[in-house]
Amino acid sequence: MHRVGSAANNGNSNRPRKEKRLTYVLSDANDRKHCAGLNCLAVLQSSASDGCNYLFTGSRDGTLKRWALGKDAATCSATFESHVDWVNDTVIAGGNTLVSCSSDTTLKTWNCLSDGTCTRTLRQHSDYVTCLAAAEKNTNWVASGGLGGEVFIWDIEAAVTPLSKSSDVMEDDCSIGINGSANPLTISSLRTVSSNNSINASTTQCHGYVPITAKGHKESVYALAMNDNGTLLVSGGTEKVLRVWDPRTGSKTMKLRGHIDNTRALLLDSTGRYCLSGSSDSMIRLWDLGQQRCVHSYAVHTDSVWALASTPTFGHVYSGGRDLSLYLTDLTTRESILLCKKEHPILQLALDDDSIWVATTDSSFHRWPAEGQNPQKVFQRGGSFLAGNLSFSRARVCLEGTAPAPVYKEPIFTIPGTPAIVQHEILNNRRDVLTKDTAGSVKLWDIIKGIVIEDYGQVSFDEKKEQLFEMVSIPSWFTLDARLGSLSVHLDTPQCFSAEMYSADLNITGKSEDDKVNLGRETLKGLLAHWMTKRRQRLGLQTPANGNALSRKDTTPRSLAHSRIEVDGNALNDSTVYPPFELSTVSPPSIITEGSQGGPWRKKITELDGIEDEKDFPWWVLDCVLNNQLPSRENTKCSFYLHPCEGSAVQILTQGKLSAPRILRTQKVINYVKEKMVLDKPIDNLNTVGTFAPGIGGQLQHSAVGDGSFRSGLKPRQKLRPSVEILCNNQVLSPDMSLATVRAYIWKKPEDLVLNYRVIQGCRLVSVFQVESSCLL
Repeated sequence: MHRVGSAANNGNSNRPRKEKRLTYVLSDANDRKHCAGLNCLAVLQSSASDGCNYLFTGSRDGTLKRWALGKDAATCSATFESHVDWVNDTVIAGGNTLVSCSSDTTLKTWNCLSDGTCTRTLRQHSDYVTCLAAAEKNTNWVASGGLGGEVFIWDIEAAVTPLSKSSDVMEDDCSIGINGSANPLTISSLRTVSSNNSINASTTQCHGYVPITAKGHKESVYALAMNDNGTLLVSGGTEKVLRVWDPRTGSKTMKLRGHIDNTRALLLDSTGRYCLSGSSDSMIRLWDLGQQRCVHSYAVHTDSVWALASTPTFGHVYSGGRDLSLYLTDLTTRESILLCKKEHPILQLALDDDSIWVATTDSSFHRWPAEGQNPQKVFQRGGSFLAGNLSFSRARVCLEGTAPAPVYKEPIFTIPGTPAIVQHEILNNRRDVLTKDTAGSVKLWDIIKGIVIEDYGQVSFDEKKEQLFEMVSIPSWFTLDARLGSLSVHLDTPQCFSAEMYSADLNITGKSEDDKVNLGRETLKGLLAHWMTKRRQRLGLQTPANGNALSRKDTTPRSLAHSRIEVDGNALNDSTVYPPFELSTVSPPSIITEGSQGGPWRKKITELDGIEDEKDFPWWVLDCVLNNQLPSRENTKCSFYLHPCEGSAVQILTQGKLSAPRILRTQKVINYVKEKMVLDKPIDNLNTVGTFAPGIGGQLQHSAVGDGSFRSGLKPRQKLRPSVEILCNNQVLSPDMSLATVRAYIWKKPEDLVLNYRVIQGCRLVSVFQVESSCLL
């Protein structure tokens, strides 16, 4: 996975600096649904008799959502958006503090009942943070584990409460804490996110908090569990052992062996005496921590066990995993029963009174009956079996065709999600992207508008891709992935400024049809249009009638090396966001990026409040949208030779090499040939290296005579302009074909392009008058 906003190379590396990128994530029309699988669940029981319970869900789409629960319904009441990668786990601490962890290596804290407030970002892990555990009674303690083999114990109240300190302390000077090793690790983001996720620079204070480190894991940690008082912590992962810690000191108290594969789920009873573990070896084990041994093994599943949930008395356990099955097992009698069968692997479970929430790799999630208060009622339905103590016993039963039938056929109700995108293809026009989602629906997206322009339904993806093929060559200016279940469009400098199109091809009115439009620049203007408006309002400046951009003078001072940038002489310093680049405000995309301080952040483009600056945005983005300056780019021209067709009696116009923009259409070459051929005689003194180059707006400047042109004092004679065809490799070229397209699909050679011209039969040439002609510049 590419980490958004990767830092520059360190020290003595000779590799070029990797600038921070800007990513925008396209949203579905319904933002109140998850668009990728659910990794975690947490239920907040209401303390008021008339209040409602809340369910919090964390998804692979990078967001968390809060659902107000009714008897037979659930309503999305808030979206918590700040993580820039998968949300892997979430717990509730302190009664109303939601703590989440992510593959972006951070923990974040939120006010459960806010409208999306991220109160703190905690940075200590060196790799993906995979799991959390909280103490029910000691409400401030939360433990986190990750792929780096690290386990940290946090006092959440201390971590989110900054100490009194000068507000001008820079983050880079105070975000480093020593975790007991020789390597310093950043401990927390020092910028608080307001209720609309805006970055509040006024609170960038260093509070100096360092969590307790539990050292001992040599490999990845996948599961954690803590008892109610926060006096015992159990961890497990890829080392096939359970480690038991005292979270108050970080000291290891014991190590338990028994599983023969990765530990994926853990539970502790309220007293901390018994522990349940689920493993990729398909086994569930019950451990007596006082005796430091496994007292029972339960062969219930036929594949990896990924999720566990127990009844309040710790007498029964609900389990789910890779075999798509949800089981209920009596830990004393070893009696087990299949509650339901899913279509997707089960990732996490959460009991809610007499029902259970089930999170899977699908974006939709379900509520099933569970009889959590009296689970014995379920066994009275019949169909139970005795769980063995060897993993192959359950597998053999299934192979023999005696697998149990599920008790429940349908869930109580389902909260639907948006199907995740699982396949995508960038089309040749470098604007449209064809996608296929988990429901099999094929859609066509316009990524510069951020919308679906065609929904083809359940058709063949490959056949539709062939139907939409266009013979056109435009440089790649962005990259894509669908890791978050939706399209994430990545813009990196200077590559994102490499593609241009004529305004006529984009159907932009009010501009000359030959004006060149830089796709990357205009997309950035569209993404930051709301930010520009807010910024002007904050600075008390009047917004231009034709756009939202700021003038060059309205910039924040930066200590940047301006020698790295140059003004794009072909770009008009206009501020209009053209219609093809106006992004949806109904389902606005989210920006993921990083500035000179802190780490990556994520926010809806309509929630940007204008206070973000170079500490938040990459320098090259601000130079583009504020200063109309683009980074230096590689040569955007194409060299070619222009000769008459073999055997043709048509005059030779030039023997030299010509050069023109890659997007120059064949029609322009035809016009050039026509202008040359209407002269009285061949031009013998042509410059051998000619150039096709755009003037202002991309128009061709030339001194050749065109229709209706005449020299002062001379009377033009009647003429008839010839009909000319341009060929490459003996193939007649379409007038709309660009030089880049000809090179990519017709010429197909690394050498300079060779074009041939010929006059279509039946056309006569009548000379006008003699005039000196220069190459078209």
